[in-house]
Amino acid sequence: MSSNEPFGSPAEVHLSYLDVGSTPSRTRSVRPWSVKLIRNKLTMAITKQKKVDILNKLEGIKKESDSIVFVNFTGVTGAVGTGMRATLRNEKVGYFVAKKSLIKRAFADSFSGTMPELDGEIAVAYSEDAIATAQQIKEFTTKYKDNFAIVGGVFQGVYKTKEEMTEIASIPSLQVLRGMFVNVINSPIQGLAVALSQIAEKKNA
Repeated sequence: MSSNEPFGSPAEVHLSYLDVGSTPSRTRSVRPWSVKLIRNKLTMAITKQKKVDILNKLEGIKKESDSIVFVNFTGVTGAVGTGMRATLRNEKVGYFVAKKSLIKRAFADSFSGTMPELDGEIAVAYSEDAIATAQQIKEFTTKYKDNFAIVGGVFQGVYKTKEEMTEIASIPSLQVLRGMFVNVINSPIQGLAVALSQIAEKKNA
C-alpha cells in the first residue's frame, strides 16, 4: 500500500490466514464496509453489555433500598455534580444516572401504585434510610432550584408523587426525633429538680 493511499481503501487492511490444506500463508484485502461492519458489531456488543450492567445495578437498588427518589437534573456543572455526589455519599445515599427507558424497565410492576412521570434527564437517589434520601435531595433542590427537581419516588415499596416525596423530606430524621423525645422527657424532670433545689435552699436559709 502506498504511503499516500487514504485510510479505508480496499488495500489498507489485510487479514492473514492459513489456507486449509496448505502451508504458506495468504492474505486477502478487507473492504471498508467489512471493517465498518466489524466495528458496528463490537459497538453493539459493548452497548448490550452496558445495558445489562445498568439493569443489574437498578435491580440491586430496587431490592436494597427503603426509599428511592427520582431526580430531574439539567445544566449541572461538573463541580456541583461532584460535590453533590460526595455529600450524598457521606450521608450513605447513592446517586445513579440511567436512561428513563431502562429505569422503567427495571422498576415496572415492582412497587404498589403508579410510577410518576419521568420528565427530562433522570437520576435515581436511593438509601436504606427511609427518610434520608428525600431529605438530602430536597436540600439540593432548594439550593439549586434551576438544576434539580424531585419528580417522584418510592417510599417503603409504594410509588409516590413529587408532592408526597417533598412532604416525606420534611419529616425529621430518626436522630432528630430521638433528640426531641429526650428533650420532652427530660424537661419536666429538670423543672422538678430545679424546684426541689429551690425549696431545699429556702429551708436551709
